[in-house]
Amino acid sequence: MSAISIGQAVILGVVEGVTEFLPISSTGHLKIAEGLLDIPVDDTSVVAFTAVIQVGAIAAVLLYFFRDIVRYVTAWGRGLADREQRYHHDYKFTWWVIYATIPIVIVGLAAKPLIDGPLASLWVVAASLIGGSGLMWAADRMGRHKRGEDDTGFKDAMLVGCAQILALLFPGFSRSGATMSTGLILDLDRVAATRLSFFLGIPSLTGAGLYELKDAMGGAVGAVPLAVGTAVSFAVAYASIAWLLKFVAKHSFNAFVIYRIVVGVALLGLLGTGVLNA
Repeated sequence: MSAISIGQAVILGVVEGVTEFLPISSTGHLKIAEGLLDIPVDDTSVVAFTAVIQVGAIAAVLLYFFRDIVRYVTAWGRGLADREQRYHHDYKFTWWVIYATIPIVIVGLAAKPLIDGPLASLWVVAASLIGGSGLMWAADRMGRHKRGEDDTGFKDAMLVGCAQILALLFPGFSRSGATMSTGLILDLDRVAATRLSFFLGIPSLTGAGLYELKDAMGGAVGAVPLAVGTAVSFAVAYASIAWLLKFVAKHSFNAFVIYRIVVGVALLGLLGTGVLNA
């Protein structure tokens, strides 16, 4: 039998879709949900399942930002063929996304035993949820929110790209939270920081999902639950992206900070009382 039922796959797909791009940690929420559903969070195929259903969320990004992606890829192709086109911001931005993905790939491969082992603990998730909240709160107040997407440069992309490593090593920190916070510290406005986070997430999350696919398919998780979880995460993530971009245009990150602290403290309580197994 599959380690994850179709019903559980639907629940996890919803959790992934809602939380992947909100700065509240999809990995942390998935681990909490798996714990509440009595799914073995340290099972290799279950770990792979959570990575693969992220591809559904990434597909939502590809669809939502399809015109932007076509613009960037077209500019990149023109730059490869024509030297004069290489001064265009869109051409350079595409290369920056590629370069900014390299650090997380290196760390992800090198630290995989730790990521799948000791760092997968729910104690780490709880501490990271609370610790990451402090960074988000400080970044939202430190940043001057004066730079737009067209003002981003190579340094911005690399620093924001490297920030993804925090979420990789400390599930619960949130990839979106770490990247958006870094963008705010670099004085990007909230929308620019959020969009940069989306674009940098495309190669890293897609790569992680494809890399883990063999373990998900070859382990204790069936193909049907995997397909259902991925499809659900796609649909929910698309709606989540649209909502988030409208929200950050008019609001601070305070609501996310408060929510993360509440969830982190609640998780510590559940772990401390033995309701959840770390």
